[in-house]
Amino acid sequence: QVQLVESGGGLVQAGGSLRLSCAASGRTFDRHALGWFRQAPGKEREAVAVISWSGGLTYYADSVKGRFTISRRNAENTVSLQMNSLKPEDTAVYYCAAKSSPYLTMVVGDWNSAYWGQGTQVTVSS
Repeated sequence: QVQLVESGGGLVQAGGSLRLSCAASGRTFDRHALGWFRQAPGKEREAVAVISWSGGLTYYADSVKGRFTISRRNAENTVSLQMNSLKPEDTAVYYCAAKSSPYLTMVVGDWNSAYWGQGTQVTVSS
């Protein structure tokens, strides 16, 4: 059974940092694109950052560029999101996802058939 489990969420003050991790089990994801997405209350899910299977290509949402960094360790079947200079508008449930297609995209709809984790809450207080 394939599982993606996120961890590292929590409550942090504006300007602080958090590091999210996602551990995959049930299969290896070294040939999968991986991504982090978030959904705030009353808003649609949006892509935050995605990374190619090799780690050589990454895309970020404009709102997090320069503050967030996505990385992966294929040997450990994990993907991480380092979040610095957090803002209250970063508050959301964060999800990781794994997609078998080699096409790297920030379009959420293109990840509909991906494996998804259950999400971890990130709350940034002002």
